[in-house]
Amino acid sequence: MNLRPIIDDIAAQADDFLADCTDRAQARAGIAEFLTLEHPRLAPADRKTVTDHVLAILEEEDFFSTRYVDSFDADQDATEGDES
Repeated sequence: MNLRPIIDDIAAQADDFLADCTDRAQARAGIAEFLTLEHPRLAPADRKTVTDHVLAILEEEDFFSTRYVDSFDADQDATEGDES
């Protein structure tokens, strides 16, 4: 089975359905949930392959470091006004 279309589809939608994820473990769980809802007939081995490849794509795109930096910057902006 060609899993590339599923991998690409999930990676393209990651910003939407993983918006609240703060780490890789949450992302892995979110991808697993997405696969359960959207592709319930995938074999367990195919689910793992899809999940691993989507996480690799997200790593390449700095998905997780961007989330961390954005969160950190928002915290800094909120406390800067409190110093005066």
